[in-house]
Amino acid sequence: MTNKRTAVALGLFDGVHLGHRAVIAAAEAQRENGLSAVVFTFEPECALRKTGGTSGYIYTRTEKEILLYEQIGVDDIVSPRFDSICGLSGEEFAEEILCKQLHAAHVCCGDDFKFGKNAACGAQELTCFGKRFGFEVEVVGAVEYGGSVVSSSHIRELLLSGDIAAANELLGSAYFISAKVTDGNHIGRTIDFPTINQDFAEGQLVPRYGVYSTFTNVGGRVLPSVTNVGVKPTIEGVRRPLAETHIIGYSGDLYGKNIDVSFNSFIRPEMKFGSLDELKAQINADIQTAVNIS
Repeated sequence: MTNKRTAVALGLFDGVHLGHRAVIAAAEAQRENGLSAVVFTFEPECALRKTGGTSGYIYTRTEKEILLYEQIGVDDIVSPRFDSICGLSGEEFAEEILCKQLHAAHVCCGDDFKFGKNAACGAQELTCFGKRFGFEVEVVGAVEYGGSVVSSSHIRELLLSGDIAAANELLGSAYFISAKVTDGNHIGRTIDFPTINQDFAEGQLVPRYGVYSTFTNVGGRVLPSVTNVGVKPTIEGVRRPLAETHIIGYSGDLYGKNIDVSFNSFIRPEMKFGSLDELKAQINADIQTAVNIS
């Protein structure tokens, strides 16, 4: 951080959905007043505390940074460990973090934002602290879509049910994963469908098991693909679910590289086939479906 005065968007921002983007946009609008747009957020694991750990967080830190820096274009992200500031009172947070550390001149938050020890403070208290410590506070109302308030919890439900199209509408961009390609058993290559394997992070939400129409970014080239999310029951039945993607028309070596896979639509549930020939025939059908969708 520099000593430049800032406009700070406050929030957990799990999913960086339409409601979150409204808060961030309010901070970005302050660039007209010479302020830098800064997002103050927390590690993804904080979403587990908020949800009780029942469904997992939507995006990893890396994925959230891709959205905030590359897609939205904020100037800086501050993401401390929760345990490093959870003991601060609301007043201490306002003075030590917002005022002294971030040099905030303008602070934006949602109307349900909570902060301070035991989440004891909200937007009203933040406004009072702003008057005391010299920063303006802008409270951004909830965003509605289709008659309902956009929320991370609803988006998690949509992802768990496989309703990617609806989730993408509320997210404001395609749900995606960004993870290192890990070594697999290479069965896909033996049936002429080479794939890349990517693990979900510990505690991260795993969408409904099944096959999806996706797009994969390979060195800046966005290529159509099909992705199976699940435990690969036909081949080996892995214990931890993963994403296995066949990039249509691509056969390069991506092992060890960090690759982004964006989800477009749900094709079918994960299935166990009686033979590799049956699996191969179904993959062919899935590819045709994905091509037709894209």
